[in-house]
Amino acid sequence: MGRLTFGFNVTLDGCIDHREGIADDETHAHFTRLMAECGAMLWGRITYEMMESYWPLVARGEVEAPPAMHEWALKLDAKPKYVVSATRSDYPWTNSHHLSGDLRASVQDLKDRTPDGVLVGSGKLAAGLDRLDLIDEYSFLVQPMITGHGPTLYEGILPSTRRLDLISAEPLRNGALAVHYRRAG
Repeated sequence: MGRLTFGFNVTLDGCIDHREGIADDETHAHFTRLMAECGAMLWGRITYEMMESYWPLVARGEVEAPPAMHEWALKLDAKPKYVVSATRSDYPWTNSHHLSGDLRASVQDLKDRTPDGVLVGSGKLAAGLDRLDLIDEYSFLVQPMITGHGPTLYEGILPSTRRLDLISAEPLRNGALAVHYRRAG
């Protein structure tokens, strides 16, 4: 059985707005490595649509991008992508699939059939999956900034505190800190 890892950018004050943070070659290389370590991506519809509107264009060379972003786009294009949505069922982007039915059962099934693990990159979806005790690991790129606005990580919707064990912590040259945690047993 594969693990479910929540991987995301977060500022020091918990902001997960995708427009906040350092989007340089080092950051893209970090997320490219993280994605390469997993067997599939898992998103909610809103995140999928945001990604679908840009990254396939970069992968096809229709949008100019630095080499690190182009590498990310190519690997993302090839990666199996699963989407949880109650309102959309067609996913034309390469290797995209609809995950339907009971959320707990369908995500557990995806974990069971993905031995290299699944990387979830949607904040609201991750909060719902964490409430169902499905997230095994957390890989956050902590941005060296305080934004003073939201949306914020989980927005106070977990029923109880999650205790975590540190797996690794790596400072990046740009000032961000890559931290990887596992749920404490």
